[in-house]
Amino acid sequence: MRILEHPILGAPKKRRQVTFTYDGRELQGYEGEPIAVALKAAGVMVHRYTAKHHRPRGVFCAIGRCTDCVMVVNGKPNIRTCVTPLAEGMVIQTQDGVSVKAEEKGAV
Repeated sequence: MRILEHPILGAPKKRRQVTFTYDGRELQGYEGEPIAVALKAAGVMVHRYTAKHHRPRGVFCAIGRCTDCVMVVNGKPNIRTCVTPLAEGMVIQTQDGVSVKAEEKGAV
């Protein structure tokens, strides 16, 4: 499920494979790729659920502008996974809603 060669960016550079945890499951991805890319390659499409109606959300804009892909990363909520690089040992969790701090900043 990975893009092997992008028509504009070309082929991705060879990267080191790393292990990370997603909702208690051990998965693998490539160091430096966006977390969302590693999750999609592992078949994960839901990154968070809306607070009010518990509706699933995943990657939408893929450029860090919306909050659909936010997740809890290493205990910190509201991390935009589409623009955050994957690193060895990261602990990633599905998020419920978006925190008040993000709403105050107008990020919702």
